[in-house]
Amino acid sequence: MANDNYTVKKIDNFMITGFDHLQNQKLLGFLILISYMFILLGNGINLCIISTNRHLHKPMYILICNLAVVDIMYSSTCSTTMISVLLAEVKTVSYYSCISRTYFYHLGDLTECMALTLMAIDRIIAIKLPLRYHSIVTNVRIVLLIFLAWLICFVAVGFLTYVADSLTYCQPVIKYVFCSYSALVRFSCVDPEPYFAISTIFSMWPLCGQFPFILCTYAFLAYSVTKLSNSSRKQMINTCLSHIIVLLSYFAPKIVYILLTRIGVVLTLTERNAIMIVSSLVPPLINPTVYCTRTKEIRKRLLDIFLRKKIAPNHLKISSVNLLS
Repeated sequence: MANDNYTVKKIDNFMITGFDHLQNQKLLGFLILISYMFILLGNGINLCIISTNRHLHKPMYILICNLAVVDIMYSSTCSTTMISVLLAEVKTVSYYSCISRTYFYHLGDLTECMALTLMAIDRIIAIKLPLRYHSIVTNVRIVLLIFLAWLICFVAVGFLTYVADSLTYCQPVIKYVFCSYSALVRFSCVDPEPYFAISTIFSMWPLCGQFPFILCTYAFLAYSVTKLSNSSRKQMINTCLSHIIVLLSYFAPKIVYILLTRIGVVLTLTERNAIMIVSSLVPPLINPTVYCTRTKEIRKRLLDIFLRKKIAPNHLKISSVNLLS
């Protein structure tokens, strides 16, 4: 998007103007702040419970910890920018800060998809090969797979960010709500279409590759569940339902956005920003809630912590009475 009237060789700062047309900016900022606090709290609880309990040092819980780390990184890169703009009224972001936020935002987006894929693979092995599950899926192998997934994402997103950093920018204005590759490309001095093709490939990779694979995995799981006994069936349905809720919370906003644009619906800037906010905050908010409430071991551990806090004063009272007597 060239701009002959205002061309700069070097931009030191970007100005985030995606919220300028909104009237209740403080209210939206407060809602985003509350959501971000719950994201940190929920994912932090999951990390603390699993890391401090040796009985939970198992492959499935390592994958949940990985997802929690991804959620914190993914939400932090966009939430901090939006909170700063809406509540602190600081609309400027330094160039290199914007580039780094773009990197970590897309890194979180891609690693979230990889984390969901690994969790689907874990479940399919647990159902298909239950007797060999513990010999196939070990902690060491899960950690290695997580490391490889992060490494692939580091390299892929590094290339995407390098492309954004190599562009020249005609105006220091970003009309979206936080720094991202598409926001930077849209306001550069070049024809954006070839560069959007790169981001399209990155977005199609999860949606056309990993998402169908995960769907096929859960379709097979649904078929396998019908062959189980009633008790095993109930437990497996509960586990799979948790994964499906998490899966839909991540992919649903992206699918809606692509479907709307592909059928010719022209989205306004406000609608695009709304979808970006929902897709960035809803999955990290839902994930810890789902795993806290639907995973028996985490739920039990969490209840034990709260019950001990309530019971402790009674023990203190009894011991004090015994001392007095």
